[in-house]
Amino acid sequence: MLIAGTVVIDAETVIQDGAVVVEGDRIVSVGPRTECLELYPDHERHACDIVAPGTVGAHVHSVQSLGRGIADDTELLEWLFEYVLPMEAELDPEAMRVAAELGYLELIESGTTTCIDHLSVRHAEEAFEAARDMGIRARLGKVMMDTESPSGLLEDTDEALAESERLIRRYHGVDDGRIQYAVTPRFAVSCTEECLRGARRLADSYDGVRIHTHASENRGEIAAVEERTGLRNVHWLDEVGLTGEDVVLAHCVWTDDSEREVLAETGTNVTYCPSSNMKLASGIAPIVDYLERGINVALGNDGPPCNNTLDPFTEMRQASLLQKVEALEPRALPAETVFEMATVNGATAAGFDRVGKLREGWKADIIGLRTDLTRATPIHDVLSHLVFAAHGDDVTFTMVDGEVRLRDGEAVGIDAERLRARAAEIASGLEAAP
Repeated sequence: MLIAGTVVIDAETVIQDGAVVVEGDRIVSVGPRTECLELYPDHERHACDIVAPGTVGAHVHSVQSLGRGIADDTELLEWLFEYVLPMEAELDPEAMRVAAELGYLELIESGTTTCIDHLSVRHAEEAFEAARDMGIRARLGKVMMDTESPSGLLEDTDEALAESERLIRRYHGVDDGRIQYAVTPRFAVSCTEECLRGARRLADSYDGVRIHTHASENRGEIAAVEERTGLRNVHWLDEVGLTGEDVVLAHCVWTDDSEREVLAETGTNVTYCPSSNMKLASGIAPIVDYLERGINVALGNDGPPCNNTLDPFTEMRQASLLQKVEALEPRALPAETVFEMATVNGATAAGFDRVGKLREGWKADIIGLRTDLTRATPIHDVLSHLVFAAHGDDVTFTMVDGEVRLRDGEAVGIDAERLRARAAEIASGLEAAP
């Protein structure tokens, strides 16, 4: 396929009248439209106003999709233990499958081609199957919770680790590596030391398996961890082995200088979730400082109950504006940096090679956007438009691994209307629903 338009190769390079040529799951050519047409005259053609790398949602909760709007105006621990976890505990296999499909559909429709997905304790295989069927690139993990957890989610430590290992053996690396595993303890509050150390041992036992958890999102969470362990959150995670280049820590809002040194020295990845941090009143993560220390920072939406959208373009805008306000510096976190966080930095955190840029030999994860909109008139700078003006519903085309998943704004291979209807029906029956 030859996809033509204004091609955003990465944060530094734009071809105004360009094209991207795909064969199989790879990009084979990127360049001026006329040259690509001459070299590949027989390829199927598709035109978009803007052609860009697919975005990476480096921390999402697809299976919380049925809880959108159930816990507005609450802080993290109340939000989690009074609303969201009880909702998760209610989900049977069908509900979990529908929730995951709804989340992936929203991601694909709004231009996210890769995600790091924090699932739930039960029925995680339903989300793996949904990711495979819907064609998204994903690193997923069954949640582990072996202490301080509500009924229906509390599990035995050995059983949590054994179930995680079963899922690794079944799903890690399937579909030519498009689906990969992350060992996923929920966070230090709900996991014992045995569980956290077991997570590290398990990840080390399988090539390419990563670790994904929450850290230092909320001051109450930090106080709870310090009371139990005597250490601040990042220091505790480092003590039990949950730092390193194969670790993704979501949030990291409240870290001190010594913790930031640990993150930098160990190469730990951080995912910034600005909308969630604002909505839960958790605080503003020190992203500029992280970047200055050389920490890889990716961008995530978190879950629909604390955002309430999985739109990556909204997240890019919020990410930049919030840092400018915090620093009182208009040059803080410019569009180029935010775009890298939402693409190639996220792919790095997720452990996917050659993902996040439109370059020859890289994976064909490509999105197309329309610009026949009032708020897209005029476009003086296409990168500025993508970060500060575009919306997820501007996306008309999504390709993952060389397969078209959204064409002319319509999902390919799934009955979206039927899925939305079933999701609404299941959600209306949940006890936590408003």
